[in-house]
Amino acid sequence: MDVMNNLFSLSTLPFTICILLLLFVLFSLRRSNITTGAASMTPPPEAAGAWPLIGHLHLLGGSQQPYITLGNLADKYGAIFTVRLGVHRTLVVSSWEIARQCFTVNDKAFASRPKSIAFEIMGYNSSMFGMSPYGSYWRTLRKIATVHVLSAQRIDMLKHVMESEVKKAMKDSYSFWLRMKNDGNSERAITEMKKWFGDIAMNVMCRTVTGKVFDGDEEENQRIRKSFRDFFDLSGSFVISDMLRFFRWLDLDGKQKQMKKTAKELDDFVQVWLDQHKRNKKPAGTKLDFMDVLLSTVDDQDIDGRDADTTIKATCLKITFRNSLWYMVLVARYEVEGRRMRDGRRLMRKTCGVGMQLTPEKGYTVNGVNKFLTAV
Repeated sequence: MDVMNNLFSLSTLPFTICILLLLFVLFSLRRSNITTGAASMTPPPEAAGAWPLIGHLHLLGGSQQPYITLGNLADKYGAIFTVRLGVHRTLVVSSWEIARQCFTVNDKAFASRPKSIAFEIMGYNSSMFGMSPYGSYWRTLRKIATVHVLSAQRIDMLKHVMESEVKKAMKDSYSFWLRMKNDGNSERAITEMKKWFGDIAMNVMCRTVTGKVFDGDEEENQRIRKSFRDFFDLSGSFVISDMLRFFRWLDLDGKQKQMKKTAKELDDFVQVWLDQHKRNKKPAGTKLDFMDVLLSTVDDQDIDGRDADTTIKATCLKITFRNSLWYMVLVARYEVEGRRMRDGRRLMRKTCGVGMQLTPEKGYTVNGVNKFLTAV
């Protein structure tokens, strides 16, 4: 029996060797093709000076502003290059032509977003539209947002919110000045414009998204405003664990603890508003806020493993967050336009979105609000 097995093994040995050689040749050819294809596409240059583990973070964390550092690197390496943020290789683009290629021709390749601890903790495990990885959930939420929530008709129905909030802010400023004058304190009233603009943006977005008005100095309203501001600040702050994931469990900068606290506060507020909307559903045809529209659209369906409540809360917070920041950018832009108008230059009348116009007569602040609402 042993002799027969040995003979059988000897007879199959050449066949086995041939099969292994064939597999090796096929694997080598495939690897060669992949290498040749990759070599034909020259990768962008990587900036010099990267350190192990932290990459170029030491360059961006110095006394010089990061945009100046990146601008100097762009002068040296060209309009497209890469840096390493911790262990992550990051593409830097400083040319509008290349940026257009990224976000129009190759928009699907750039649709996804890298994982962020801020949006993982405060964004319901990256359930916020625009901050979630590209996939079925991303595509479904994008369709709901563009067709139902943020359509031109929907924005046009809510433009009265913007107008009333701007008028109210102007009236409050005048009343504040009048009180100061009547009390004999001063003929002038100092207003913190950053807070003033921020309050307008917050009120407009909260009314359009949830239908809530945050008026006065009540303790609850102040807590809500603080939670939103903490959310804005933490979402845009630098977190060590994003760049060096293996340090996450240490929470070296304490940001994760702050994020968890802010996430709990915001979820409590948004859940109360969502429950109120469920109890008081508005009939179709009336002036619905974004949360009303999402309730009627999602309708208790799970989307890619996420329940309807999570989807609605995450989407409402994302819209509020994104467009409040966008408004502040536009205000800064229209402050420049205002200086140009005062210098005698002319701002041409042009249509902005759903029938609203940017005109010199309205002033750059109201023009900024108009542009902000139509850019939602």
